[in-house]
Amino acid sequence: MNIIETRRLRLVPVVRTDIADIHQMNSIPDVARFNTIGIPGNIEVTEKMLEKLFDEKQSSTRGWTIRRQFDDQFIGVIGMNLAAERFRMAEMHYSLLPDYWGQGYATEAVRGLIGYAFEELGLHRLEAGVATGNLASIRVLEKAGMTREGLKRKILPIRGTWVDNFHYAILDEDERDY
Repeated sequence: MNIIETRRLRLVPVVRTDIADIHQMNSIPDVARFNTIGIPGNIEVTEKMLEKLFDEKQSSTRGWTIRRQFDDQFIGVIGMNLAAERFRMAEMHYSLLPDYWGQGYATEAVRGLIGYAFEELGLHRLEAGVATGNLASIRVLEKAGMTREGLKRKILPIRGTWVDNFHYAILDEDERDY
């Protein structure tokens, strides 16, 4: 898996030494607010969740840490789950530490992953789902050029209730200004 570089960021494949940073981030209530997994009970739960990233025999799940280029600071994660090869598509997900929200890092990371998906992997379609109340993430996806394609009603189990989800996608043929 490649390192993806953007103007300010490096997306670096997740390795076992990243587990503690990822666990710490996922344990922050604001980060877990729209996460269907919730806050992990302990670091072993996080490790088990990430285990498929370390299995060289599987190729459908990919994950990167998001790091600032100038100091290699961990600021979040981004990943994708690839569908069967004939569909040439994947679904992406991302999370950032709250200290880095509102600075354009999420949009930049998503754009970097979009470029990688189309230019390096030859995908036809990249999708993302977002809880309808997650306004910041909705803005990220739209600024990255993704199109809202629909609404899935009460599909996400978040904090003991069912939440609606907007479905976004971008195609390899869609115009991108980056």
